[in-house]
Amino acid sequence: MSIVIRYIKIVWIYFWAITMTLILFFPMMLASLLSTTGNLAFSISKIWARVMLMASNARVEIIGKDKIKKGQSYVIISNHQSVFDILAIVTSLGIQYRWTIKKEVLKIPLFGHALYASRNIFIDRSNPERARESIRKGLDRLPAGVSVIFFAEGTRSHDGRLRDFKKGGFVVALERNFPILPLTVNGSRNVLPKGSIVFKPGRISVVVGDPIETRGFTQDTMDKLMARTREVIQSSLVLD
Repeated sequence: MSIVIRYIKIVWIYFWAITMTLILFFPMMLASLLSTTGNLAFSISKIWARVMLMASNARVEIIGKDKIKKGQSYVIISNHQSVFDILAIVTSLGIQYRWTIKKEVLKIPLFGHALYASRNIFIDRSNPERARESIRKGLDRLPAGVSVIFFAEGTRSHDGRLRDFKKGGFVVALERNFPILPLTVNGSRNVLPKGSIVFKPGRISVVVGDPIETRGFTQDTMDKLMARTREVIQSSLVLD
């Protein structure tokens, strides 16, 4: 790819990201303040995601959407290959869920308050105990029937292979008796690899696995729950 084309792509994607942020900033803030559940603000965020996908010529398909029960709160566990995972999941699942976000974002004027009012969960990462406590407090603010998502690997995979899973999402599932909804995202790494800012047109698929009931599992058998979830995600993973 020539340097000129690379720069055109970079300018193009940043133009749309900045433009849509400016357009939707105040509607998002207003929605987060008017809606006590945060559901309206979450729905508006889908507009930003859809525009970014269109600007990148990235097409998203979802497989197994019928496995999702409306009104059920899940702990959504997904693999993580690219920032485009976020766009693909937001626009395809068709349910309300909230993100876990580092607490430093709260310091951003107005924007941080809007995210808080939208009932997202802010994590204090200064130590594990504070992180767990901040997650518990965030879950107490979660509206009924709304799910929470975790990228279990904690960071994006360079080569697409699954990394070791973190326990955070599974602890939440057991404490709240939420079933786990496993997701496998394929193709996003080809659209925008980790460490790159130059997108490529492509297709992203979101595969919904069978929900995993957490009743019957305990903290002592959490490893079995993690292994089962990993197996479901791995079974739909496509490496290319």
